[in-house]
Amino acid sequence: MTVLLGALSAALALVAAVLLLPTLSDLVSLLRLVVRSNGPRGRGALTPAAVGPAPAPPRLLFLIPAHDEELLIGNTIASLRGVDYPEAAMDAVVIADNCSDATAEVARAAGATVLERRDAVKRGKPYAIEWALGRLPLAEYEAVVVIDADAVVDRGFARALAAAAPLRDKAAQTYNDVSNPTENALTRMAAVFSSARSVFMNGLKRRVGLNVPLANGLCLGTSVIARHGWQAFSICEDWELYAIFTERGVRIDNVPGARVGAQEAKSLKQSSSQRQRWAAGKITVLRDHIGSLLRSREIGLHQKLDVLAELTGLGPAVHAGLVVVLAAATLLLRLPGAPLVAGLLLASLGRHAVYTLLAVTRDRQPGRALLAFTYLPFYTAWRLGVQLLALTMVGDKPWVRTQRHVESTATTPT
Repeated sequence: MTVLLGALSAALALVAAVLLLPTLSDLVSLLRLVVRSNGPRGRGALTPAAVGPAPAPPRLLFLIPAHDEELLIGNTIASLRGVDYPEAAMDAVVIADNCSDATAEVARAAGATVLERRDAVKRGKPYAIEWALGRLPLAEYEAVVVIDADAVVDRGFARALAAAAPLRDKAAQTYNDVSNPTENALTRMAAVFSSARSVFMNGLKRRVGLNVPLANGLCLGTSVIARHGWQAFSICEDWELYAIFTERGVRIDNVPGARVGAQEAKSLKQSSSQRQRWAAGKITVLRDHIGSLLRSREIGLHQKLDVLAELTGLGPAVHAGLVVVLAAATLLLRLPGAPLVAGLLLASLGRHAVYTLLAVTRDRQPGRALLAFTYLPFYTAWRLGVQLLALTMVGDKPWVRTQRHVESTATTPT
């Protein structure tokens, strides 16, 4: 019995070590920033920027994969047509993928170019993107921006992205926001978590040259597409693309000034399929790519640590729920080294707590944002159940579309 309890304690200590990987990576990043600020460049004067003619704005192609999205696709196109950017320097193309509704008609009426695709075998967003990229004149553009069909971009999106030019030889992730942040407690919490990721987590990574994960609003330089093609076909293609690019040494920049907001599910039932897909897709990417990432000669030790931390990392709610359950079990069972193991588990919560509090401070209504977190215990219990269900979807499982709704408090990200 003693041996069994010792083995269980060791296993929980290993879990704690994995949960602490993101914290470790951030601490390494902060140490690098401190060393850099104390170095010769940190103490020297700033070099004046060279003055010259303003470069022409990079040509951008906005690609919107859409499957039965007639409800919201018009709003997406309208937001793109309203951006502050030369009309000749951007185009919007909707991929009406295996649609059974009026997605194509609504998108055309809104002013977008529409490619209609029907394929009963290769179904889903990744295959639709690959199909469209092979039919578009990519050489005419500097970058392709992929946004969801329920998303809206802010007026300054394209100019903020252009400020990160040159774009052709790298990927970039924009600020993946929530378009309906004030609809209820769920959407308020989602908006806070989006801010924590896009501004603070990704901001730290950018400052030390680490790749940031990809999501809605991802930007792909056309030279990157030409060299590497589109090879992400899992149920969570953005995480897979992040793993592939990182393994191959492709830079993934962070552009928080370019904001895109997607609709957050307003109920747990509506959100379930989406969360299961994200969790299962991430596990699948970890299983399929972690070996090649750790063996890659294109990236350094810190980047390997960080990508491992990202692919093994859990969302804030799941992380918190798992830690509470495991720490309580450790103490109640009086496992060998219980105080130390429980302490390590609880210490892993610090990173999420800090980032979440920082994000709350920049919320437009910080008091209401904090009040929304009174729902967190119920949400956490539900998310733990979703995480368990996600294990049944690991691998090449069918994609399930998240139900859309008309937003009562929709806002364009600003």
